[in-house]
Amino acid sequence: MTAPNRSTLFARAVVDELAKAGVEAVCIAPGSRSTPLTVALDAHEKIRVFSHLDERAAAFFALGRAKRTGRPTPVVTTSGTATANLYPAVMEAAQARVPLLLLTADRPAELRDSGANQTVDQEKLYGDAVRFYKTLPEPNAEPRRLRSVRTTVHRALAETRGANPGPVHLNCPFPKPLEPTEAEPPHAVPDDFADRHPLAANGRDGPFVTIGNGETHPSEDALDRLASLVSDAERGLVVAGPTDHPTHAPEIGRLADTLGYPVLADPLSGLRFGEHTRRVPTLGGYDGYLDERVTADWPSPDLVLRFGASPTSKPLRNYLARTDARHVLVDPAGGWREASFTASDLVVSDPAPLARELRERVDSPGADWPELRTAEDAHWNVVADADRLEGAIAREVVASAPDPSTVFVSNSMPVRDIDRFARPRDADVSVLANRGASGIDGITSTALGAGSATDDPLVLLTGDLAYYHDSNGLLALARCGVDATVVLVNNDGGGIFHMLPIEEFDPPFQGQFKTPHGLDFEPTSDLYGFDYARTDYDGFPERYRASLKSEGTQVVEVVTDAEASHRRREELRESVVDELVE
Repeated sequence: MTAPNRSTLFARAVVDELAKAGVEAVCIAPGSRSTPLTVALDAHEKIRVFSHLDERAAAFFALGRAKRTGRPTPVVTTSGTATANLYPAVMEAAQARVPLLLLTADRPAELRDSGANQTVDQEKLYGDAVRFYKTLPEPNAEPRRLRSVRTTVHRALAETRGANPGPVHLNCPFPKPLEPTEAEPPHAVPDDFADRHPLAANGRDGPFVTIGNGETHPSEDALDRLASLVSDAERGLVVAGPTDHPTHAPEIGRLADTLGYPVLADPLSGLRFGEHTRRVPTLGGYDGYLDERVTADWPSPDLVLRFGASPTSKPLRNYLARTDARHVLVDPAGGWREASFTASDLVVSDPAPLARELRERVDSPGADWPELRTAEDAHWNVVADADRLEGAIAREVVASAPDPSTVFVSNSMPVRDIDRFARPRDADVSVLANRGASGIDGITSTALGAGSATDDPLVLLTGDLAYYHDSNGLLALARCGVDATVVLVNNDGGGIFHMLPIEEFDPPFQGQFKTPHGLDFEPTSDLYGFDYARTDYDGFPERYRASLKSEGTQVVEVVTDAEASHRRREELRESVVDELVE
């Protein structure tokens, strides 16, 4: 590999190693200082470039691809405030353990603290949120320095996918010239550089460094203790919380099947939906019936096996905190993801090998849970035909989602409605959300990123504030070639605040919390080029199913009343409770 100048030489080395490591796509936001990387990536025949005008949208788009694939899609930005716009996605990736590689271009070191335009301190910009950070050495035609760059690329990619996957930041200073033009010394690259230093210039036939990320396995002692707990337990449960690594789900399902344990499956766990639901008691209605009035007379579980992050459902979290059970957290990074602090054991292991190896050590004790079966049936009987509430929209979104499909769900009320109203189903429906930091920024971009990673149909269930917040992300429909069915629940503001005690205090509730906006979103269809339909509860199912069968992108807006919908949720919950405590 030859290059006309040292910045081009370094950028080509970085891109060469990204491709050799299996990176198939990148997200680029335009900028001057990142020109060497942009030119090298655009020219590489094995890497697809997703071009974004907005750095924040680019980062969330990359996050969505990683959620769907388990592999990082690098993000390239110029220097200055562009780098700060990546931070929301970095926070989400850090909390949710999603692979994300950030390549931020920077000014040369001598320009820092000099008043030079667009020069800010990018050293360790993202603090402890990243798993690994390094500023690449300043480009130079020096073989050891170039070998260092190639090695660092592979170290960075490996860190995004380690036992504790997450964001990694490589800061890349580039001196001028930034374009692939001939340069004078000291910026020039000697004509015979590749002949004299072939390893540095061209790398190896494959990756410069091969770094293997293996599974984290439980120790023999840990397995023995856990097998003993299982053998002694009469009433066990599996609780599957949110995860962005659904590849573990089949093994967890097989373990629950062997043990005879019901699975309380968060919709983001990878276990709420799938063929295992035909064999394994998979519960999804718990948010509607795990009320203290219902469970007060239930025998307590004596063992709870917990996988994934803390469940979305507050009633489930509260129920687990009330039990006297032995709570075993399984976490590959040894993280403590249980904020009630009632868990008793932590097993550091990937869920899949633990589930697989535990199955080989235990008999099938079974678990008698007639209370749960009765409560689950009561919940679905009550909500099956419930209408005139936002939960009915969520129920229809999942019930009619194609098999296979990707369903991305916004935070605030949509994810909670999916949790309570989306019944377990034998279908390949991958439900994703940004539940690491649980923000509403970047929802559309993350969803479109997830959709770009698969040929499966994409459905986005979002609220009006999240839609407004990331309207820039809609540009990816045309620029990145993604189609979607977008279900927009418009209750004119922050409906989730009706769940909080502040609802009783107005002012300031309406003006400072509910914040009605009165926006008409239909003009976004002209701006970004998609079909738009506004409907009500009664017309939604037909509109939604028609969109699923249509080409291109459609936004189906459903106008709702947040307060009335919340009161209806409360009524349904009370109906289930009343039926179970009679």
